[in-house]
Order: sequence, then C-alpha cells, then structure tokens
Amino acid sequence: MIEQFLSRYEWLTQWEEIGIALAIFIIFHVFRKVFTKYFFKLLLKLAKKSPTEFLTNVFVAFEGPLRLFFVGLGFYLSLMYLPLEQKTDDLILQIYRSFIILLIGYGLFNLSASSSVMFRRVSSKLDIEVDEILLPFLSKLTRLVIIALMVSIIAGEWGYDVNGFVAGLGLGGLAFALAAQDAIKNLFGGVVIITEKPFSIGDWIKTPSVEGTVEEITFRSTKVRTFADAIVTVPNSTLSNEPITNWTKMGKRQITFHLGVTYSTPKEKLERCVQKIEAMLKSHSDIDQDLIFVRFDKFDDSSLGIFLYFFTKTTVWGEFLSVKEDVNFKIMEILEEEGVSVAFPSRSIYLELTDKNKGSLE
Repeated sequence: MIEQFLSRYEWLTQWEEIGIALAIFIIFHVFRKVFTKYFFKLLLKLAKKSPTEFLTNVFVAFEGPLRLFFVGLGFYLSLMYLPLEQKTDDLILQIYRSFIILLIGYGLFNLSASSSVMFRRVSSKLDIEVDEILLPFLSKLTRLVIIALMVSIIAGEWGYDVNGFVAGLGLGGLAFALAAQDAIKNLFGGVVIITEKPFSIGDWIKTPSVEGTVEEITFRSTKVRTFADAIVTVPNSTLSNEPITNWTKMGKRQITFHLGVTYSTPKEKLERCVQKIEAMLKSHSDIDQDLIFVRFDKFDDSSLGIFLYFFTKTTVWGEFLSVKEDVNFKIMEILEEEGVSVAFPSRSIYLELTDKNKGSLE
C-alpha cells in the first residue's frame, strides 16, 4: 500500500514538475511577444532621439536574436527545472552556451551590413574615404570574419581543437592555392581595384574587354552594363591588368577634326574662314575657352586642311552631341557666307596630246 502511494506520489510529482517547466516556457514565450510589441518599440523610439543612428542600427540588427533569445532561455530554464541527470544538464548547458554565441554572431552579422552606419562612423574617425565600392567589400569581409570566429568559438565550446584545425588548413594551403589560382587572382584583383579606385559604381568606363557603366564589384568580378543594356561580368584579375579609361572623370569633352576645303579657295577667303570659325568658338557659351585651336594645317591630296581642336563644357553624351551639332551648323554658315566649298576626294586627269594624236582626233 505504501509502495503504491509512493509511486503515485512520484508520478504526480513528475507531472507537476513537467507542468511547471511547461509554464516557465509559456511565460517566456508570452514575455517575448510583450517585449517585441511594447518594450522593443519603446527602445527604438528612444534610440531615434539620439544624435546618431548607431543605436537604432544596433537595436534593429539584434531584434531577431533577442526574440530567439527569450525562446531559448525559456527552453533552457524549463529543461533545467526538470530532475534530469547531471550529464544531461551539462549537455543542455553546452547547447545553451552555443545558442547564445550563435545569437551574438547573428546580431553582429546583421549589424555589419553595407547599409550600416558603423563603417561610416569608423571612416570619419580614421579619416578614411568609404565609397560605394569599399562599403560592400568591407561588409562581406567583416561578415566572413564574424562567421569564422563564431564557428571557431562554438567548436571550442564542444571540445574541438581549433589550433589543430588551423594547422591543418596551413598544411593544405599550398594544395588549395594551386587549385584556386584563378579565384585568388580575382580576389587580389578586386583588392587592387578597391584600393587604387580607378572607378566607382556608376562610372562610365572603357577597357579592351568592355565599355559601359559599373553596376557591382564583388570579390571575384565586376559587373558592367553596356550601352546595349546587357550585363557583362569581367573577372577582377583581367580588369585590374587592363588600361581603364574612366569617361566619368572628364572635366570637359574633346572635339577635334580636319575640315577640308577645295584647292580653288582663294587665300583671303581661307584666312577669313579660319578667323570666323575661331571667333565663333571663342564666343560660344558651351565651348570651354581654355584651349581652342583653329589653324590652316596642311595640304591634303584633294583639299586644304583646316585643323580644329577644342572642348565642350559638358561631358554628358546627349548634351555633347547637341553642342557638336550646333558648332557644325555654324561652320556651314561661315563657309556659305564666304562662298567656300567643302572638298571631297577627287582626281584630276590630264591628257598630253602629241601631234600624231591631234591628227587622229581631227
């Protein structure tokens, strides 16, 4: 009778402990919802009133990990309340510690996004220029470091020899380097592009491989949108070893050509044409006045060559074409005013007639 009572008491005690453990988990689950709905929103409002956006970024980055933290803490406390064996308790504690490390890494991973103000604050303190190329690169590099540290700490928590793992990587480094030569070249090419900064995202560049607007720079390659609206992916190792023309960096845009007029043009008219064209360019509001050349340059095979060399103030392609067209129309007006014709490739054939040929012609 006593044994039955004791067994029944133990059975009731076990169910009571299970019920209390379940209640602990439910309380933390409810608290998680309350925290997310009220307390976290209050923290965000307070953070937005701060002089910088850093606190707001931290709270937003750790919002997901905090939600999971309350769920994990509820599981941990409820399981620890149960009368389990010491080995099981140690295992649960080990899992919980790994879970906390994972959550911290998760929050730091979110915080290291390229949109975060963290890099901008660091750059302002250290006086380092952070542009649209460097931000994604630093973000990806930081995230790789965070993942590597998180994995190594969790591995150490479970008793794995991290030093031996790193030594193994060192021994296999040569084989890996030989197998991944192209990837390593592209990585170093990306570092060269980012450090030397021959172009930025949004720039119009021209290389022997591609011409277009830079859209993205990754560890392996650079994506360029051509003027045919296609995306060309160029390996960084190729791009870093090529001459790169950055048209976006132009302060002004060059126009140069030869204007050929007929050999029958009198010297006086040719001089007046040169003077009027030069005066027109010097009075043109869209022409840069620092350097203008209009000279009678050479005697071509079928024309007298006038050399023109000047720059437009605008570098925008459409505006440049409009200025160039306007200049061409004004040059045509000057030539028409002076009665000068533009030459075209031609040949004059002279026949020498002898007395014998004259007789046959008669």
